[in-house]
Amino acid sequence: MKLNVGGIDRILRIVVGLALVAWALMGGPVWAWIGIVPLATGAMGFCPFYPLIGLNTCPTKKD
Repeated sequence: MKLNVGGIDRILRIVVGLALVAWALMGGPVWAWIGIVPLATGAMGFCPFYPLIGLNTCPTKKD
């Protein structure tokens, strides 16, 4: 599994995921539990949808 989620993308996913999960825990709508998905993909650094659409926000390493 190759990393395909870059820095800013990762931070945004984690923040949005945490906010949605917190909202769900505080009595928000059931659909707010979808925040687990961006939280997990941000934490892992890999989004399984990105290869399907040919996207990669992770910077390439220069040798």
